[in-house]
Amino acid sequence: MAKTITTRLPEKYVLGLKTVAEREGLDTSAAIRKLLSRALDEWRQDYAVEQYKLGKFSFGQAARFSEVSVWEFPGILRDKNVPIPYDSEELEADLRAIQWKR
Repeated sequence: MAKTITTRLPEKYVLGLKTVAEREGLDTSAAIRKLLSRALDEWRQDYAVEQYKLGKFSFGQAARFSEVSVWEFPGILRDKNVPIPYDSEELEADLRAIQWKR
């Protein structure tokens, strides 16, 4: 269910919203929802990556928190220059798990 939220904004934000709305062919409310959705997606990804780097989120937890698949999350890590720790022991365990034959 949608809820109405009222807030005061600096004039520069109001002008920016009007510009977005005009350029995108949206009303101001739709422009706010579009920009807020993008900002929340970006915040979730940034937060999840930071928690992953600190070891507080596993890879899967970070992907879930970001609301992306485990297949998309490595791209986010790559874009943010965050390495995925993966050593030869993990590779061997993964190969055994899928019953890889040499």
